[in-house]
Amino acid sequence: MQDIAEQLQAWHASGRSFAVATVVGVSGSAPRDPGAALAVDADGEALGSVSGGCVEGAVYELCREAIASGQPVLERFGYSDEDAFAVGLTCGGILDVFVQPVVPGADAGLDAGITYIASGTPVALVRLIEGPTALLGATVAVTADSHHGTLSPGGPATTAALERSVVAEARALLDAGKTAKVTLALDGRPCDPTAASTVTFFVESYVPKPRMLVFGAIDFAAAVVRIGKFLGYRVTVCDARPVFATARRFPEADEVVVDWPHRYLDAQLAAPGGAGGLDGRTVLCVLTHDAKFDIPLLERALRLPVGFVGAMGSRRTHLDRNAKLREAGLSEAEIARLRSPIGLDLGARTPEETAVAVAAEIVASRRGGGCLPLSAGSGPIHHDLERADPGKRRRAA
Repeated sequence: MQDIAEQLQAWHASGRSFAVATVVGVSGSAPRDPGAALAVDADGEALGSVSGGCVEGAVYELCREAIASGQPVLERFGYSDEDAFAVGLTCGGILDVFVQPVVPGADAGLDAGITYIASGTPVALVRLIEGPTALLGATVAVTADSHHGTLSPGGPATTAALERSVVAEARALLDAGKTAKVTLALDGRPCDPTAASTVTFFVESYVPKPRMLVFGAIDFAAAVVRIGKFLGYRVTVCDARPVFATARRFPEADEVVVDWPHRYLDAQLAAPGGAGGLDGRTVLCVLTHDAKFDIPLLERALRLPVGFVGAMGSRRTHLDRNAKLREAGLSEAEIARLRSPIGLDLGARTPEETAVAVAAEIVASRRGGGCLPLSAGSGPIHHDLERADPGKRRRAA
């Protein structure tokens, strides 16, 4: 929903009713991840996507029906060899889609969640997608220190206990920046998802964009900045040379900093509120290939729990750099985290081609890809998607 949050906030602020269809489960070669959303307003205007085209028409109609009925619904879309013309995914995957009507002012949880998402405030949006009919669609918006909405105003004690439990689960997922399903017993206790009398929540964590730090204000860096923005990162360029580190040379960067790279990284780690946003999603691209900049920076970076650290340079530069890192006291395990020379072997020459190679390695590292041509294998295309529960209802499959 984050991709369309600003438009949804505009609809919400204007008092427009609408419905949001959200991917809450995937299996096989499904085209979109959990959290992908399509929204339709009362006038029939549509925003976003849940499948890249395969089932958009059917989901659009479900949204229109939800607006008219006021009732949420969970549907499954798959593919059937027996009826290839039925609504489904021709790629052979399965999507579980939860469709929820939204009437501004009618649900405190949804109201708060949409506002938080649009403003960029970290929030976990919790929606009950399977369970008692009376609770279906109940929504709670959970922040680090508060929550808004309720599962059942004035409901039984078991519902209050359930709400406390799911708020705690959602806060833990928000802290990790993760989106997941949570299944609990009706009294809030953890349970086996296959047990009877359970409820399932879909918890979407909305956190600030992941960071990409590009060290070295060179021509290759400009191309890496552009592709980093395309991938959805908040991109910072840092270089100690003020003549090169300018906003004019890097107009697409969110931030251009003149400082020694290792000093900038130290300052980020010392920043109040959580290490300057550096976390397991953070990418560091070291493009200076100059030991006086690289070694102090990498000595720190390779000891941080960030997602990716890559450095540009020749094979010889790489070997010399590793030797200097050993002299600086780094272990072999720490040095092994360094992706160098940075990028996949695409035969790249131009800055733009090199940026594609760098981006490809970043995506492969994040998603667990094997870096081989898809045509060379027969396994699954997507590597990190949760498997949907096969017991769920399948639509037109």
